[in-house]
Amino acid sequence: MDSAILEKILALKGVSLPELQAKYAELFDNKKATSNNKTYLWQRVAYRIQELAYGSLPEEARNKAKELAKEYDPINNKTLRPDNGVGNGTDKRFISRDRRLPIPGTLITKNYKGNEIRVKILEIGFEYNGKVYRTLTAIAKEVTGSHWNGYLFFNM
Repeated sequence: MDSAILEKILALKGVSLPELQAKYAELFDNKKATSNNKTYLWQRVAYRIQELAYGSLPEEARNKAKELAKEYDPINNKTLRPDNGVGNGTDKRFISRDRRLPIPGTLITKNYKGNEIRVKILEIGFEYNGKVYRTLTAIAKEVTGSHWNGYLFFNM
């Protein structure tokens, strides 16, 4: 990367939010900033500065990235997720999976107080230490001895 462009980007890291919003508007054809998150805006402005200097990603590359994400992204691609009984009369308690969860078979690991916790995502529930739990919260409570939101405990 050109040192002048790098200096521009790094100089923006220390500016105030209103100054960053003004720079955003300047670089994005007077559009108002879509966020008040300073880090997010800095990243968007930095990307735009580089895009103007070096050019944007070719359309062919963008389309290929979209195709790959549609086909292979297991977290955001609903078509890769199991049906879980929708419409076929099976267990209605688990009709829809939480979108934050990866596909069944994925292992979640977390270090807690020097111990590695390994949880396997099942089609219905979670497996920890050979026992099946209905929720991540139940596992977090088992591990810590106190109530935790399972998604927060496992950083999901």
